[in-house]
Amino acid sequence: MVKRREMFSGLALAALLPRPGRADTVSVTVAAPPLTLLVAGPDGQQTSRWGDACALAMAGCFPGSPAINTMAVGGLDGVTGANQLDALVVPDGKTAAILPGAALIAFLCGDSRVHFDPTRWTPLLAGSNSGVLMLRATSGVTPDLKLLRSMAPLRLGADSPQSADLAALLALARVGVATAPLFGLRDTAAKTRAFIAGEVDAVFISGEGVPEDLAPLSASGAVPAFCLGALDATGRVTADPLFPDLPDALAFGPGTEPFLDAAYAAAASAARLDFLLVLPRLTDTNAVAQWRTAAATASATPGLAAAADASAISLQPAQVLANGLAALNLQPNDQTSLQAFLAKTYGWQPS
Repeated sequence: MVKRREMFSGLALAALLPRPGRADTVSVTVAAPPLTLLVAGPDGQQTSRWGDACALAMAGCFPGSPAINTMAVGGLDGVTGANQLDALVVPDGKTAAILPGAALIAFLCGDSRVHFDPTRWTPLLAGSNSGVLMLRATSGVTPDLKLLRSMAPLRLGADSPQSADLAALLALARVGVATAPLFGLRDTAAKTRAFIAGEVDAVFISGEGVPEDLAPLSASGAVPAFCLGALDATGRVTADPLFPDLPDALAFGPGTEPFLDAAYAAAASAARLDFLLVLPRLTDTNAVAQWRTAAATASATPGLAAAADASAISLQPAQVLANGLAALNLQPNDQTSLQAFLAKTYGWQPS
């Protein structure tokens, strides 16, 4: 006796076989070719994790639902990956890239490794973070320019001039507040230890989880002096949604030199970016539209939105990122003046 399972299997197989005298009605679904998301950073590190999350959230948002494969390239600062995006990626819409804001700081500082121009990339999505300068002061005191100048040279704990701390260094320099930086403090934990030990009187905290990172500093006698604010879709600096009552650095007065205004705007733009999702320049407009739709859809998915909220990251659309990248387009004399300022003031020579 033919078993029931074998009978249904035989009927199913027979249904798939062509029948004499009849047109073959079998349809075959061919998967769309996969897309690639170039990740500028090591596998498993911060930018890589955002790359995986974005690729997962964008899956199914393109015609034919192609897979989106991630490809990690280079070190933590993203320079190698950014170079590859400009030099090797064909702008056919098949490959996008996700990069850390640190790559943009390297671009501003004239790092000799940089062979890319972020102002020419096509923006898709940004993950924006907060940046707050914490200052040793009496509880309840609202820091102002007079207080900052009275503490000059301000002992500022920082990583290096070629880091997000550049925004804080330039914010202070543009209003004439001299600093005496203690460099080599690579992360928030090191900055916090130095502040608690009394080795520095100010630290700049940026990146993911800023509100949480400020708590031990506040408990140790630090008060917020200013923040970087946030960019809106018109390119205007507005209040940081996480610190709506904290003034941004521009509120402390006009700059002492025009190049410092432009340099600060560029450095602040880079320091606000936890990650940026872009396409290479000259990408076909239809492909750009598809990627932007996918990125907008992804930013509203529960998984990516929850990850951003948990990290105190604000997901920003293409136009906001476009304004941020435009701020990096310094005039040649301004960029030269910035690099000369870094060399003269901090003895900094880019690698």
